[in-house]
Amino acid sequence: MPATGTTSSPHFWQGASLALAFTIGAFVWLYEDIGWGNETRLDGFNVIAVPGHPYGSASANMALTQARKLGARAIAVIPFLWQPTPASPDLTRGTDMSDDELRAAIRDAHALGLAVVVKPHVWIPDHWAGTVAMISEDDWQLWFANYGSELNRIARVAAEEKAEALVIGNELSATEQRPEWNELIDGARERYPGRLLYMAHNVEEAERVQFWDRLDAIGVTLYPPLGTDADRDGWQARMRAIAGRLDALAARREKPVVVGEIGLRSAAGAAARPWESTEERASSPDPGLQAAVIADWLAALNRPSVTGILIWDWLTDPDAGGPNDTDFTVQHKPAERVLLCAWTPECG
Repeated sequence: MPATGTTSSPHFWQGASLALAFTIGAFVWLYEDIGWGNETRLDGFNVIAVPGHPYGSASANMALTQARKLGARAIAVIPFLWQPTPASPDLTRGTDMSDDELRAAIRDAHALGLAVVVKPHVWIPDHWAGTVAMISEDDWQLWFANYGSELNRIARVAAEEKAEALVIGNELSATEQRPEWNELIDGARERYPGRLLYMAHNVEEAERVQFWDRLDAIGVTLYPPLGTDADRDGWQARMRAIAGRLDALAARREKPVVVGEIGLRSAAGAAARPWESTEERASSPDPGLQAAVIADWLAALNRPSVTGILIWDWLTDPDAGGPNDTDFTVQHKPAERVLLCAWTPECG
């Protein structure tokens, strides 16, 4: 494992903040309008509801307030859909967030001036959502029927509460070539009048999705391997190459891009596998690495085609995170300073 003393030092992440501010002018966004105005940018956080801090509670509202003070303009609210195995069509709504809690999340965010992206995720024990794949046509039809039923229920709440955007699917890689997506999109359009998105996993999958013309933007989550923790020049080159491919895709499809997720753990070694969870690998804390990678992503993605970036992640516990935490949340870590500089003129 490469040494990360340089990236962990306070001087490193402070330098990253200042470099970002100078590079992108504290995110005074100068981009051509390809469908959305500046007021519709979706910059902010994927917010995860955690036990003891449900949406609608005082503590969750405090966590949202903290996000707003950093300059976030939007949050993604994530209700989970559950299935027991990747090949099981038995998909149901999770117990983590009721319709009432979803309503509370949207209302509390709106009260703080935050736009809301309702972004359901499929959760499978010990598996990634991209592994969802049925073994028969009958199972595919049943899975899409169950998924559509839950998506339509969520869409109704999003419509009634006037959420700014609805994500119809997130990283469902093995499903993306199925024709059932057209019917799902039609059903969502009938129930929800706002912006519809889908989030493909990494730029390679975004380039293969065929139904972008039926949605309002190209959505993508970005977790490519970046290399060793010490190879910052290498990260930046990879990020610029990916951003260039997103530019080209946006031009071909004549759609803006929303980056639905960027992030990584504040843990040594995380640059090589930004998607890796704390359960997969124990590591020592490295909050400076997290701050530097996020700063470099924001700089690389500062371009006309990209009209929103949602950081993974932020928790409804206002005391989450901190310098010794090795999970994805940026709360109470150096990455907060990077985001403050990116989203507000308060960096100095």
